[in-house]
Amino acid sequence: MKYQVFAAVIPLTLLLSACTTVEPAYKDIGSRNAPCISGGPDEVAQKFYDLRLKHPSLGVPDGQQLAQYRPWLSGPLYQDLLKAGQPSSKPALRGDIFSSLPAGATSASVNDSSTIPNTDARNIALRVNLARAGQPGLQWQDEILMAREGTCWTVDDIRYLGPAPHITGGSLRQQFEE
Repeated sequence: MKYQVFAAVIPLTLLLSACTTVEPAYKDIGSRNAPCISGGPDEVAQKFYDLRLKHPSLGVPDGQQLAQYRPWLSGPLYQDLLKAGQPSSKPALRGDIFSSLPAGATSASVNDSSTIPNTDARNIALRVNLARAGQPGLQWQDEILMAREGTCWTVDDIRYLGPAPHITGGSLRQQFEE
């Protein structure tokens, strides 16, 4: 009798499992209408900092710089930076807005994301080791928040973790909240 029940349950179980599909989370991560940089979150973040180090700038990037940064930036951060570049009554952000230090960094090393257990993650915060040449011992860490848009990893925010950040509020995106 036991074997007859098992013999009937096994085909039924296989039939039901064939009807049930599990979709991975990465298929439900939205889309991206802009070009993007290939690679994992840490690779894309490092490429962003490499670009920043080659072409340092202070304050909110102008239209030409924003166009150059577009493949690295998330849609919301890009829109915030576009709005911040428009004349307004709000005081302009000064110094390197992508770093805790107003003069910015001269070297940057993004920590590896290989220890992140959730491969379906949509947002990943990575620590960045930053330093300023010419000022011995001046090293600090900031955090870069990477967001997945479609199949691309993009920079969504910078959290200022340095000892005395020049921009108050904790992060770049918080500067744009009204």
